[in-house]
Amino acid sequence: MSEDSIKSSRKEWIENIKKEKGIVRNPTEDHDIGLKTLQNPVRRKILSFLAEADRTIEDVQNSFKVNRMQAKFHLDMLENALYIEKIDVNGTETYRISPRGEAYLENVKSSNEKGQI
Repeated sequence: MSEDSIKSSRKEWIENIKKEKGIVRNPTEDHDIGLKTLQNPVRRKILSFLAEADRTIEDVQNSFKVNRMQAKFHLDMLENALYIEKIDVNGTETYRISPRGEAYLENVKSSNEKGQI
C-alpha cells in the first residue's frame, strides 16, 4: 500500500468513526480504555493476528482456543477502544485492524527494535 493510500485510508476511517460512533470520550478516558484493553496479552495477540488478515470470530476462536463468548468479549473490547473494526463481508461479520491498531503495532515494533521494551 502506498503512503498516499495509507493516509487516505486513515482519513476515511477517522471520518467514519466520527459519523458512526462519534469520538465523544475525553482524551484521558480514551487513553484509559486503550491501556485497559491492551493490558491483556490475548488481546494484544489478537490484534497482531488481525494485522495479518481480516478474520471472523470463528477464526479467533480456533486460533486462540477460546469459546465464542470469550472471543466476542476480547473483540468487543478491541473494537470499543478503536483498535479494530467490524465489517460485513458478504453477510459475514468480519474484523479488521484499524489505523489506530496499526499505529499501536508500529510503535511496539519500533520500541522493540530500539530495545526500549
